[in-house]
Amino acid sequence: MKKQLKLTLLSLLLIGGGVAQAADDNALSGAALIKKGEHLAIASDCQACHTQPGGGTPYAGGYGISSPMGVIYATNITPSNAEGIGSYSEEQFAHAVRDGIRADGTHLYPAMPYTSYTKLSDADIKALYAYFMHGVKPVDQKNTLTDLPFPFNLRFSMAAWNLLFLKEGRFAPDASKSEQWNRGAYLVNGPGHCDTCHTPRNVLMAEDSGQALAGGMVGSWYAPNITSDPISGIGGWNEQQLVQYLKTGQVAGKNQAAGGMAEAIENSLQYFSDEDLSAIAVYLKSTTPIRDANDHQAADSYGKPFNVEAQLRGLHPANANNTLTDGAALFSGNCASCHQADGSGSKNQAYPSLFNNTATGASNPANLISAILFGVERKVGDQHVLMPNFGPQSYVNPLNDRQIAAISNYVLQQYGNPAVKVSAVDVAVLRQGGPIPLLARLQPYMAPAIGIAVLALLIMVWLIGRKRR
Repeated sequence: MKKQLKLTLLSLLLIGGGVAQAADDNALSGAALIKKGEHLAIASDCQACHTQPGGGTPYAGGYGISSPMGVIYATNITPSNAEGIGSYSEEQFAHAVRDGIRADGTHLYPAMPYTSYTKLSDADIKALYAYFMHGVKPVDQKNTLTDLPFPFNLRFSMAAWNLLFLKEGRFAPDASKSEQWNRGAYLVNGPGHCDTCHTPRNVLMAEDSGQALAGGMVGSWYAPNITSDPISGIGGWNEQQLVQYLKTGQVAGKNQAAGGMAEAIENSLQYFSDEDLSAIAVYLKSTTPIRDANDHQAADSYGKPFNVEAQLRGLHPANANNTLTDGAALFSGNCASCHQADGSGSKNQAYPSLFNNTATGASNPANLISAILFGVERKVGDQHVLMPNFGPQSYVNPLNDRQIAAISNYVLQQYGNPAVKVSAVDVAVLRQGGPIPLLARLQPYMAPAIGIAVLALLIMVWLIGRKRR
């Protein structure tokens, strides 16, 4: 509640509304400036990556962010002089946040979303700097070094990547749009960095600007299309439903947050004021609609109740063993106790209905599979939503790839999109962290290719020199 009360002032302190506030922002000092910085840090979801889950010290780093190139460890951003950013000047801090370059000149990987934070104004940076230097406790916790394989470990190569893909520039309000729209645009594309997950990536792992917010894989999870398209995106949602989802992570008959989105709601979005969430909803409803050719009806429109038990009764003797072999039986044994035998979910929808559910109706089944593999956990206010996982660390019942595929196909056939099929291979890919992009698949061949190219160049130089002699 304390954070929630603080963030009711967010819309007055951020620049996103299109109203010039430079004089007011420059007049902020001391406690007011630190408080504004705290608001911005929450809006930017800094804690999600820079704090180890399960009780880690705030902002002390050490959290391993899985990427297709390897694990990237978030650093200590407390004001520790020894291990953190205590020795950073405000200019160096701004350079790191908006340009992705540390005080020592080392380039950051874009797992740190500086490609979105580049839109933060000087006043925002000043407030963030004040907060991290004076509102955060310094912690001398050593950083875990990121050690990616060659050539991704050559951080200086990020200079070329930035030259190609970093669009530097502060947020500029659109005078033809409302103040509310501009605030939403700022929050979505700046501190909220929604595009970082919800925009597909090109071959060099940069956001595909032509497909902004059209959805993309983030490890084992799929960040869905959030453009205004009524079939593939959120065009069929009203503003009130969007606000409720961003605030609570759940809208009955639509969707429920899991994976990275659950973390964003738990650590950041639930503390936004309704005014700012409404601004985000207004902006998202105005975005250019992008349709996926595989989508023929809205994901939340699929399915109906179907009771699994009737088809299972009497198939086996009462004392039979090892009868959970097909999707229906596996669903009955592992899922029906919470999601109900007819898939309608619990009364309060903490365990949601499996029909009229975007996870089961989507043309990409990744979120259905990952929810089974990794579970769902979300803490919002005084509500703790928990679905246990059925992966290798399950305390309920570890299921293998074939079993999870069977359950997924049963759910899709009875409650979701029946045109989608899941194989054991699909489950195995997500169990291992998701599809591997082309750039990562080429990594084992890069060193030999570079070696051959250098050797060929040396031979060419030798031949030219011999010919001249």
